[in-house]
Amino acid sequence: MRRTLLAVLLAVTAAVAAPVSGTAQPSNPDREPGNGPERNEIAAQDTISSALLVQAQGENQADRYQGYPRKTKLRTYPENPADKTIKLGLAPYHSLAPKLNALQQKSDRISVEVVGQSGLGRDLYLVTLTAPESPAQTRLQEQLRASIEEGNKVPSSLYKAPVWINNNIHGDEWEGTDGALRVIEHLATSNDRETLNLLRRSRIYFNLTANPDGRVAGTRQNNAGFDLNRDFVTSSQPENRAMREIVEHTQPLMMLDEHGYVENTLIEPTTPPHGQNYDFDLYIKHGYAGGLAMEKGVQALGHPETAKPEIPFRDYDPGVWDGWAPIYTAQYSMYHGAISYTIEIPQQVNRQAYDTLPAAELQRRSKINTDVVESTIKTTIDYVDDHRGELISNQVEMFRRGKAGEPQREIPDGFVPGFGPEDRYRTEFPRAYVITNDRSAPAAARLVDHLVAHDVRVERAERPFTLGGKRYPAGSYVVDMHQPKRALANVMLEQGSDISAKVPVMYDISGWSHRLLWGASIDIYKNGPFQFNGKDVVAAAPTGTVDAAPGADLALTLNDAKDANAVNDLLGRGIELRRQDDGTIVVPAAQRLAAQEVADRYGVRFTTAKPGGTALQRKTIAAAVGADELQVLRESGFDVRTISTAVLNAGFDLSRIDVLFVSSGLDYTQLNATAKAGLDEFLKRGGVVTRGATGAKFNVDAKLLQATPVAGWEDANGVVNVVNGSGPIGTGALPHSFVYSPHWFTNLGAGVTVEQRYGTTPLASGHWRPRDNGTGGQADAAGQAAVVSGTSSTGARVVLFGTEPMFRNHPKGLYAQVARAIFWTGTR
Repeated sequence: MRRTLLAVLLAVTAAVAAPVSGTAQPSNPDREPGNGPERNEIAAQDTISSALLVQAQGENQADRYQGYPRKTKLRTYPENPADKTIKLGLAPYHSLAPKLNALQQKSDRISVEVVGQSGLGRDLYLVTLTAPESPAQTRLQEQLRASIEEGNKVPSSLYKAPVWINNNIHGDEWEGTDGALRVIEHLATSNDRETLNLLRRSRIYFNLTANPDGRVAGTRQNNAGFDLNRDFVTSSQPENRAMREIVEHTQPLMMLDEHGYVENTLIEPTTPPHGQNYDFDLYIKHGYAGGLAMEKGVQALGHPETAKPEIPFRDYDPGVWDGWAPIYTAQYSMYHGAISYTIEIPQQVNRQAYDTLPAAELQRRSKINTDVVESTIKTTIDYVDDHRGELISNQVEMFRRGKAGEPQREIPDGFVPGFGPEDRYRTEFPRAYVITNDRSAPAAARLVDHLVAHDVRVERAERPFTLGGKRYPAGSYVVDMHQPKRALANVMLEQGSDISAKVPVMYDISGWSHRLLWGASIDIYKNGPFQFNGKDVVAAAPTGTVDAAPGADLALTLNDAKDANAVNDLLGRGIELRRQDDGTIVVPAAQRLAAQEVADRYGVRFTTAKPGGTALQRKTIAAAVGADELQVLRESGFDVRTISTAVLNAGFDLSRIDVLFVSSGLDYTQLNATAKAGLDEFLKRGGVVTRGATGAKFNVDAKLLQATPVAGWEDANGVVNVVNGSGPIGTGALPHSFVYSPHWFTNLGAGVTVEQRYGTTPLASGHWRPRDNGTGGQADAAGQAAVVSGTSSTGARVVLFGTEPMFRNHPKGLYAQVARAIFWTGTR
């Protein structure tokens, strides 16, 4: 067997290393010092089975992996003279497909695949540069990749090192695309030996523009108004789902996310706090060395504007440019095994600069920026090629530790220059999480499907089982934390930490927990004996049921957005429902068939209803809200009309509106006389829901509820502990909520009900300090009213949120609380 395996290894090595022309070319030992192709190949027989390798050579076997190149005739788009890139001398979106089509005709090293569409339907291009591969060779690469993910060593000479370059995720930070195009054309067309050998050892992947809608419009956000570089563990946007698929299936050793603009150029690694779930020792060694290499490359360009690149880890104070949250491209990619970087190119050409600077100056700056992008990409590719054996072993070790359930390593001071106590962030991984349907079956199913989509392994119990002394029914889900991507599983499911005392500032969000905020029931099994035999989950089991007795009215409890979907679906069919005082929705017995249909569609559960309730009709909402809130309201099935101060002043008709939702863009004091009169008339019959500073001010200005708003520290954010009241909004709500610039309410008038209070220790995880003058901190918020309800003097029902229940499409378990507020305020 030893001789057979060695022969197979040599045969496959020869096949993979065959040059484009078919003529043998010598390998370049300079690209991998001290780790030549024969170094560990014989020893590798213990880590890759001969069966796997023999199978990989079977050209005629069933194969779902096509080889390379993958020729795709891309659809082209009409020329768009309004494309914002044109003024900068950069590549407009409509020029990309013709350019890529031409390169595919010219070269057999370039492959282009459409991996999704933007919100407006523009194609998302994944461009792959590699030497041609047969389907069998591609299958071998996939099997090697999968073996690495299992924590197994592989022969580095057989594995083509993957590198991923992500570009233009912020639409008005353009030049990543253009620098990538330069590198793509070079790799596709250059005939020098170094390039040919590089592509026999590597696969270089480019997401050419991650945000084509923003690129064309010159906006940071995508067309839906989302910052895509804040959406990775939520995946609410199609562009992010495409990027998630790219990083999962390419499993890059290194990746770059090309941004702008920071004077002098910024190259990660970050300042502390570093994500506490990382095996940070496996990141920072190459992360810092690769950053230093990019710094030298940028300096070598000779531009005065790029003479002094900044590396936050080395140059910034803690918290100024942190690596804490899993929402960013680079930080998320680390959970899939990448040494990853955010790159900020130096010369600003967007926003005010775009509008005020001469075109010639903008184009001069854009050229410098494109040079920087090109340099960082080339330097990274070279770094990976020089250190491919170490980087492959590094990735293997990350996944091996996860699968073995080993604790994180203690990293000594000076592990890399400058590493010290301020850089140490660690967590303790539990043995398992158990997800059940106890609170909400749709929420449990959604979370399970979300975890699986992110390459987290989940099992479903085939029969009842006991864990940690608790008995669980068949159908419960178990996340065994002895798995390769345990860090990603844990960053989604753990509580997180209150890091307020550790750093004075944070770059963005500091608390994030799908376990606490997504509405599913989840138990933590910390440690001990673990015996569980389940079935791997591909998709969560259906959850919809109608458990009401035949002939009885049916009850639906609003615990999830899917429950709101079901209610709005039934209302949209013209079915008259009833709403009870605790928020339960009642469906008449005669509509049992319709209830069964929506139960199947949304996965909700109907039980037998108690008598009583007030008639409930479909609600139309006028919403002055952010993009994230608008998406949640519409995804929950509500009929929403967007408004603002300007829209009302222009004569918007409120006569068909049931509920006004105010959180952004509406100022009562700025309304003209006609608009104010119309709104005042609406307030005699309609309901109002508000959120945040804008909503609180609207409540005061419109003289709705007697409730004095108090603003917490403006930069405070995270998961908060709350105590729920027994009112129509607090009943059944989660014991946690989310805040970003938190508010609370004091001096409550008669008839104002406290629906939810901040806990005695408000922050569960995140960053919340008092202001320099001592105000706005957690101590001030403790026990204060976070959500209140009441009826105004005009008769309008009103709910005021001091929390953020729809923030960035993330806290999905809080959406039902919003739906309860809408249904309550819209009912008379």
